[in-house]
Amino acid sequence: MSIVRAKKHLGQHFLTDKNIASKIVEALRPQLGYKQVLEVGPGMGILSDFLLQKTEYETYLIDIDTESYEFLGKKYPQLGSRLINADFLELDFAATFNGPLAVIGNFPYNISSQILFKILDNRQQVPEVVGMFQKEVAERCNAKAGSKEYGILSVFLQAYYKVEYLFTVKAGVFNPPPKVLSAVIRMTRNEVQELDCDEKLFWQVVKAGFNQRRKTLRNALSSLINKEKLTDEPMLELRAERLTVSDFVALTNRITETR
Repeated sequence: MSIVRAKKHLGQHFLTDKNIASKIVEALRPQLGYKQVLEVGPGMGILSDFLLQKTEYETYLIDIDTESYEFLGKKYPQLGSRLINADFLELDFAATFNGPLAVIGNFPYNISSQILFKILDNRQQVPEVVGMFQKEVAERCNAKAGSKEYGILSVFLQAYYKVEYLFTVKAGVFNPPPKVLSAVIRMTRNEVQELDCDEKLFWQVVKAGFNQRRKTLRNALSSLINKEKLTDEPMLELRAERLTVSDFVALTNRITETR
């Protein structure tokens, strides 16, 4: 079979190290209760080779790249409709999958944040995610309050998932090699079905706080709060990066009470 060309506009960097591919697949834990796994951006199938050896779950592949789709169709004719030529960001999870599924992949670096927000939108159906990201993005996902990496992505992911930084991956194991280090993380759904606050306002508070992260929250959230009724709220004197997820929940409730 011909080789698929990595396309810059799709952010493709194909993993070539089978040992690393095996480690990524082995990080999945189907004992959590899912019977379906979706690989995003399989390229030429280095992860897929290991996924399709597993009998604990059914593997689905999705790739927007028609060249990859055609290559994988010839390589894995047994997949049939489980090989999907579509944009993951447009995928209807509920219509495509019956029940929970894990998401795995060497994710395209140019849309990695969008992939994570897509997963967040479907969090009730996705108990686990294992993925390769640019190291900087992986560190942001896992960052703790008070660190410079901590931001919007950290708060939103950690509100609903336990995030683990598994290992760092050097550039030389990709074709073409990226100009950055990469890292693999695992996200496991926590027990929070809904946050104990107005979730829509929570998202607004977090975004507004970090969009002006050098300002205190009293100033960054000026359009969301009643300043006269929140004169005694100590969290408003801090910057967004100092607040944990539970702090943001508490602050959202305080704002709701004073509206």
